[in-house]
Amino acid sequence: MEFERHCDLIVEQAELLAGHLTEGTDLGTAVPSCPGWNVGQLVRHVGGAHREATVVARTGETPPDDEFRDPTHWYADPSDRTVTAVRELAGWIVDGARELAEALRTAGPDVPIHMPIDEPTTRFTARRMAHETVMHRADAALALGAAYQLDPEVATDGIDEWMELGALPLHFEVHPWMRELLAPGRTLRFAAPEQSWVVDLTGDAIRWRHSVEPTAVTVRGPLTDLLLHLYKRRNNSIEVDGDKDLLDYYRERVSFG
Repeated sequence: MEFERHCDLIVEQAELLAGHLTEGTDLGTAVPSCPGWNVGQLVRHVGGAHREATVVARTGETPPDDEFRDPTHWYADPSDRTVTAVRELAGWIVDGARELAEALRTAGPDVPIHMPIDEPTTRFTARRMAHETVMHRADAALALGAAYQLDPEVATDGIDEWMELGALPLHFEVHPWMRELLAPGRTLRFAAPEQSWVVDLTGDAIRWRHSVEPTAVTVRGPLTDLLLHLYKRRNNSIEVDGDKDLLDYYRERVSFG
């Protein structure tokens, strides 16, 4: 997926997330996939992430504190769980997404930003915020019992991004215990009808590739379900063949979002 498509996706997914907030929605509904958060807090987190990323797109720098993303003080009061609050929150999440997409398009895809990865640019920001919104929309949909599905290109790009982020060398610096994943014979395949990903833990780093080669464990399912499985959101329609302990170990050690 290209930069412009990621910008579009931020807005599309925010609009779909807003669509989950109907007049009957209780913003105090717990979000099982984000323990300790309710729906109102979840949506505020996503909108805060968008506003933080807007600052990044405009300045190249992350704001000095986490005020944008910390949702813990929002929607603790039942008096906020009103039809007006729901309507305002739905509009707020879409407004922030549109502002972010506009800021990214104005900046363009190749503006350097400050991130602990190799040569990061606003292209990274657009993709990361697109899939941040994709995944947290899933959290809201699962909490509220709403239907959730993704276009194949979106789910495929989401898995590609997850693989790339999960294989970053900086993980070994920040979390040295992740090196314990590496050992002979440790390979995993995540297979959908449209695409297949192999994670290779047999060398001196985490590596991945598109491949249909035999592996120690294979996880099969539709694209959307594979993505949700990797993010520990849902295991529906997933089949596992081979070393299930290795799969559990990998998902325990490689986890974010």
